[in-house]
Amino acid sequence: MKILILGGSGFIGNHLCRRLLNEGNKIICLDNNFTGSLSNIQDLITNPNFTFVLHDVVEPFFYECDQIYLLACPASPKAYQYDSIKTIKTSIFGTMNALELAKQNNCPILLTSTSEVYGDPQISPQIEEYWGNVNPIGIRSCYDEGKRLAETLMMEYHRNHKVDIRIARIFNTYGPLMDKDDGRVVSNFIVQCLENKNITIYGAGSQTRSFCYVDDTVDGLIKLMNGSHIGPINIGNPNEITIKDLAEIVIRMVKITKSKIVYQDLPQDDPQKRKPDIEKANRYLGWSPKINLLEGLTKTIEYFSNLKN
Repeated sequence: MKILILGGSGFIGNHLCRRLLNEGNKIICLDNNFTGSLSNIQDLITNPNFTFVLHDVVEPFFYECDQIYLLACPASPKAYQYDSIKTIKTSIFGTMNALELAKQNNCPILLTSTSEVYGDPQISPQIEEYWGNVNPIGIRSCYDEGKRLAETLMMEYHRNHKVDIRIARIFNTYGPLMDKDDGRVVSNFIVQCLENKNITIYGAGSQTRSFCYVDDTVDGLIKLMNGSHIGPINIGNPNEITIKDLAEIVIRMVKITKSKIVYQDLPQDDPQKRKPDIEKANRYLGWSPKINLLEGLTKTIEYFSNLKN
């Protein structure tokens, strides 16, 4: 198949490109490299089945393709708050442009939405039927509400134009090729430890997250795209851990670090709970994560260790 991956030079995107290339597909990777990087896909450039296009999804585009994966959007608070209006435009205009292309090609399109649509949830674990608890005017709302509206656009194109859609709600994903400066908690902790800097925890560290290794996330996205369920479907690891416990695990695993844990004020609207209910993913996709946290962290620490050297 000819597959268009929007945001393909980003963290999850480049892993998706590799997986789909290895399965014998032709890949068009379109990205403006705002948070993605050519270095992530440098080894793919010479592959005759891989094409990179430097383009911003906010502007219209056209390619003939059999499937569209829409991953284009900054995903870490540091990145999406850097230019909040641009983040909103990417979620709205980028999604509309991608949907128009899916309509023209009569092909399926998958949106990588986010667990952030649940906001600071009042139920745990989060099920897909939960409508969320989101601050529409907070510092995170450019991303949270942008993705919620992207989901709305997906559903309206499905209802009004019969576009074949898929919606994945991705929970925290980590692994090799993460940007060490993107501000995500796993990369932050590992890099701080490797550089013998103090590990920064915001708040008391009692807030929880659920971390899914990138290979598992990619596997879930492909299963969703090639299944019959439109979603939304949670793609994440249900093994919940506090941020403080994660920091202590990373310190133990890096071993040689002199890092200590320090505490800073909790940012506005930082969610206290993050745990996916993956019963639907299991039932409809036959999917559940296979790589546990210690195994995934080992691979991620090894990547950042080699990057440092």
